[in-house]
Parts: sequence; C-alpha cells; structure tokens
Amino acid sequence: MNSQMIYPATRAERIISIDVLRGVAVLGILIMNIQSFSMPSAAYINPLAYGDLTGMNKWVWILSHVVASEKFMSIFSLLFGAGVLIFTERAREKGGNSASLHYRRMGWLLLFGILHAYLLWEGDILVAYGLCGMLVYTFRKLRPWVLIWIGFGFFVIPMIIDSMAAASMPYWPEEAVDSTMKSWKPDESSLQHHLEGIRGNWVAQMGVRVPGTLFMQTGLFMMQTFWRVMAMMLMGMALYKWNVLSSGRSVKFYFQMTGIGLVIGYGLSTAGVVINFNREWTMEFSMFMGAQFNYVGSVAVALGYVGIVMLLSKSVRYSKFKSVFAKVGRMAFSNYILQTLICTFIFYGHGMGLFGSVERKFQVLIMLGIWILLMILSPFWLNRFRFGPLEGLWRTLTYWRWQTLHLAASERSNLVGRKIKVK
Repeated sequence: MNSQMIYPATRAERIISIDVLRGVAVLGILIMNIQSFSMPSAAYINPLAYGDLTGMNKWVWILSHVVASEKFMSIFSLLFGAGVLIFTERAREKGGNSASLHYRRMGWLLLFGILHAYLLWEGDILVAYGLCGMLVYTFRKLRPWVLIWIGFGFFVIPMIIDSMAAASMPYWPEEAVDSTMKSWKPDESSLQHHLEGIRGNWVAQMGVRVPGTLFMQTGLFMMQTFWRVMAMMLMGMALYKWNVLSSGRSVKFYFQMTGIGLVIGYGLSTAGVVINFNREWTMEFSMFMGAQFNYVGSVAVALGYVGIVMLLSKSVRYSKFKSVFAKVGRMAFSNYILQTLICTFIFYGHGMGLFGSVERKFQVLIMLGIWILLMILSPFWLNRFRFGPLEGLWRTLTYWRWQTLHLAASERSNLVGRKIKVK
C-alpha cells in the first residue's frame, strides 16, 4: 500500500500512559534548560562558573541537579525509542513501508532540529534524536535483553572516554588544558563576550550560538550525546516490549521500580554533589570523574519517575490531572519549541534581554509560569484541534498528505466530560 494512504495514530490508538509520561518529561526538562536559557553555558555543568551560589540560589541548583539533571532527557530518549517501535508497528499494520516512513520522519526531525539550533537555541536535542533515530531503527527486531545489553555497551563509552581524559590530562599540551579550562570556567572576557552576544540582536547572537551549536553537534555529540541517547532509546525499546511503558505490569512491579530507582539514583546524584563541592568543582576532577555519579544516577532516577507515572496511569483516580499531562505530552514537539520561543524572548536581546541577570531562585518562578501556561494552552488547543501545530506539520511531511487539524463538531462534543482511562 502506498505510504500516502497511511494515516497517523488516532486518539483511540494512543497509549495514554506514554502521553502522560511525555508530558511530565517535556515540563521537567525546563528545570535544567531554564539555566541554559538564562545563563552562560558553562554554568550548566559547573555551578561556580557564573552567578551567585549562596543561600537559596545554592539550594535551587542542588535540588534541580539531583531531581532533574539528565533525568527528564533520559525519559524523553526512552520514549523516543518506544515511539520508533510504535510508529513502525502501526505502519506495518496499515500496510505501509515502515522504513520509508520512518526515515522520512527522522529526516524532517533532523531539519527541524538544525533550524531550531542555529536560528534559536544552541541547546537543541532534536538533531541528536533525528540522527540516533535513524540508527536505532535497525535494532527494532531484537529481543528486549539483547537491546538492554547493546544499550549498556553504548552507555559505558562516555564513561570510558571521561576516564581516559582524566588519566591522560597530566600529559596534555598546555594549550589543550587552557582551552578546556575556559569551557569549564570562562574568564571575564569570555563571559563578557557571551553576555554581549546573547543580549544583542538576533544577528549578534549568531556569533555565540553558531560556535556553541557546532560543538554540540560535533565534539559533544561524539563524546557524550550519541552514546547516551542511543543507550536510552534502546532501553526504551526494551521497556516497551516488556509492556513497562504502557502501564501493563503489576502495581508491585512499579512500586519496586520506583523505590529502587529513586533510592539508587538520588543516592548517586547526591553523593556526586557532595564530592564535587568538597573538591571545589575543580576541572580536573569534576568535569570528568565527578560527572559520573549523576551520569549513572540519572538513569535510575528516570526509571523511578517512569514507575511513578505508570502507577498514576493504572489508578482510576486523578483523571483530570492525567488528562492535562497527556495533552501536554501529545503536543511535546510544539511545547518544546514554544519553551524556546518564550525563554529566548525573556532572556535574549531580541526580547527583554535579561540574559545573565536573573538569579537561579527567580528562574524557578519563570519556569513555573511557563509550566502553567503550557498546561493551559495544551488542553485548550487539543479540545479544538487533532494535533499540536508542529505535530501536524511533521505528520503532513512524513505521510506526504495534508493532515486536517480541526476537530469536527461531533468529535469536540465527545471530548466534553470524557475522562482518561488507562488499563
């Protein structure tokens, strides 16, 4: 059957627990991304690189690091891996060419990511997802435990790279050490260049954004991002095949998953915070070995969060709560880009120009305001339209057939008073 005759999943075909989890993830990533939007990039990995770190500001950083750093992006990656399976399964069921549709879908995502990164914000993750999504498709038929072991192989590569970097640093050329130190803790002139560039107009911002994006998509991608994203996508495929992400396991299973994940994950991330502060966040330790605690701990915490969401999904209670988060999740692509548009307007020079001048404790207030806005806009939009605006565009380009956005009057009436029910 021609791919033009294949249509995206209907509302009835969607797995609500995955939508709820995706909604939690797209809101959760802003806990860390707000720091990247509002402060020089070095402050994201080194809290001493920029800004006040005393009192409430210090506690905001500690809590956001332990609770959110790499955790929600891990969930997004898990869901992306599961989404590859869901997409290809439904394409085959409807008689479509899953490979053709999948690679077309990833190609457009890659283009969206390039535009997002170079025109708006260097912290983009869509490029990595588009590239990794092309490769992870080839693993889709493997058994769950095989996926886990291959994913583990991908996961440990950055740990090996960091260990080798730390061990070899005494033999580095002085220029390499100085360059690495500037990325870890920029000097005053580097900070000023970054601040002036982002506080300038859109053209001036390119002088900061383009070099940052190039590094994200080359050096950092090959040393860190590619391996971790692949590992999480493969794990997501395994979890989907085990019915973990569709809330198909027992309540006992999810309680154990939550308890074990959060105890181990929070323990490792907290230990990393304590040790790095004791080491005074020196580049030689904290950039490499000191980062391993949260690198590993974040996966355990992400699995703990998955357990919590699945428990909520299995419950017959909290239907309105789940409905809101499911709608935020169904518009995850649009909401992710909307976060960029809002935050760059607040902090960048083409808007309010507050970059570098908002303390961490006040960043939290802005983040909460954006959360509330997205939780209002998403239900409002989806009560009137089938997809989010970017989701609709992505589907149109993938299926090469115009996707009708507006809901018919009968469909809108069916939404009134309807509650989410998850098996």
